[in-house]
Amino acid sequence: MKIFSRILVYIKPYWLSLTGSILCIIFYTIFNSLSLFTIGPFLQTIFSQPDQTSSVVVQSEGSSDDLVDSFIPKSLQAKKEKILQSFYEVLQGENRKNSLKRICFFILTLFFFKSFFGYFQIFLMAQVEQSVIRDLRNDLYKHINELSLAYFHKTRTGQIISRITNDVTLINNGVSAGFVTLVKNPLTILVLLSLAVFLSWKLTIISLVIAPISLGVISIIGHKLRKQSTHSQEKMADVTSVLQETISGIRVVKAFAMEKFEIGKFTSETQKYFKSLLKITRTSNLASPLTEFLGTSIAVAILYYGGQQVLKGELLAPEQFIMFLVIIFSLGQPIKELSSVNNRIQEALAAGERVFRVLDTKPIIYNTTSAKKVSDFRTSLEFKNVSFYYNKKDLVLKNISVNVEKGNILAIVGPSGGGKSTLVDLIPRFYDPIEGQILLDNIDLIEMDLASLRRLMGIVTQETILFNDTVRNNIAYGETEKSLNEIIEAAKIANAHQFISNLPNGYDTNIGERGVTLSGGQRQRLAIARAVLKNPPILILDEATSALDTESELLVQQAIERLMKNRTSFVIAHRLSTILHADQIIVLDKGEIVQAGTHAELQNKPGLYQKLYNMQFRL
Repeated sequence: MKIFSRILVYIKPYWLSLTGSILCIIFYTIFNSLSLFTIGPFLQTIFSQPDQTSSVVVQSEGSSDDLVDSFIPKSLQAKKEKILQSFYEVLQGENRKNSLKRICFFILTLFFFKSFFGYFQIFLMAQVEQSVIRDLRNDLYKHINELSLAYFHKTRTGQIISRITNDVTLINNGVSAGFVTLVKNPLTILVLLSLAVFLSWKLTIISLVIAPISLGVISIIGHKLRKQSTHSQEKMADVTSVLQETISGIRVVKAFAMEKFEIGKFTSETQKYFKSLLKITRTSNLASPLTEFLGTSIAVAILYYGGQQVLKGELLAPEQFIMFLVIIFSLGQPIKELSSVNNRIQEALAAGERVFRVLDTKPIIYNTTSAKKVSDFRTSLEFKNVSFYYNKKDLVLKNISVNVEKGNILAIVGPSGGGKSTLVDLIPRFYDPIEGQILLDNIDLIEMDLASLRRLMGIVTQETILFNDTVRNNIAYGETEKSLNEIIEAAKIANAHQFISNLPNGYDTNIGERGVTLSGGQRQRLAIARAVLKNPPILILDEATSALDTESELLVQQAIERLMKNRTSFVIAHRLSTILHADQIIVLDKGEIVQAGTHAELQNKPGLYQKLYNMQFRL
């Protein structure tokens, strides 16, 4: 119930369209039911003798000495007969031909209004459904963007995509079922039953035997379906995850000739998803044929019993009995649809549970209520006894203390897994330390507004992130107000202007997903141009040249040196040649600073730095 009430919150802004849709359903049901009631006059007009067109025979239900009939006032029976008589007389003309014209015109009018209200019901409900889908997806996307980096490290990409696509669609199916099927079909059933009771309450009571049996079947199947739906959507998330990983890593897949392996992995996941869908299909489609069979059994009983009474001249006139049968058989479709609505709602609730679980996930990095906006970096950035872990077991950083003055370069070196990237990830608050403080101008980063803090920083990493957009928009990412001249100037500083000018459409060339049409060095220079355009006072370089060839490295290194000019820089260096002129060098090993100093101080001092230096320059 809690999940359903949360879905209702998304429907509430569109109550006007929803109300209009429900009103259209009511009118649709009325005109649809009235169209069935024209069968009696039509049959009487067609099959009556020429001298019977103006006289209507309305047969009473049962004999007057029937024990049960004694409980029904004769005034009500007389009223029923009078209503039927009046309805028949309205549709009858002076002769059978004239009556047929009237009936046909009446049927045409009824179906026109039925179609009219049916169309607007679908249109208005579509507005509600698509608005809910849009709002849910927007909220999910917004919330996912606000979640901390740690969430993405422990959650598969395919699972996140599945929540935004498949699960939101299932919720929409539940909205449609809840506000169309649960209104339209019960209303249709109620009106048709009223007409059936009006014609013959005895036969209607026989018909109602199916109701409790059907409800029991639906309830059992719906409970089972909700569990199966949850399992199926998890399998769909697995399929999406494998697909995303294969596409993003296609270069590696092909390099290792692992196409067959990846195909096998994907087909294995789709087979699991296929099996889960078959279970859902088997379960969800069980309710409909069972209900239909039960309904047919009741209908056959009515045919047999009612037919006998009509043959004896009791109960109903022949045309009224046929009209009753049409009404009863018309109940089959809404009952059949109603039998599946619980399944759709259960699927929607299961999907809603998964969606709201994401929306309820709180970011672990957030602004405090008293967060201060910062607009400049004035004096220094200091790590003060900082420790950090990911899994609450092994410390990745242990008691780190280092102070970097404005305009200085801090180089961070050490073996892989030593905590270098983790250390610089704490500066833009991708994570917060579990112990100690990081102070910017003597103010703890935790006390600062996240967006304004990150605006002070430019980050260039080994893995360059570019978007499926033009060169211009990639450089001006987040800086949409910048002019083309400013973008070109940034590209020149980054040694990128020349290769950009040679592209088919220059700065308006689309570079493909993740910049796939560019070389590694070109992608890196675009990332540097982006940082230049942002013009941040603090720069973070995470092994920005380690994956490049010699020529590209030279161009990128020149661009980096220009970028670092007059900026406070934190440089993670794989190649020590890039940090020879750093103001400070710290050597991290197993999360601890084991050495610190300048290159001149460290190269001749026994220790890890000297070992790394000798490996690169003296072998």
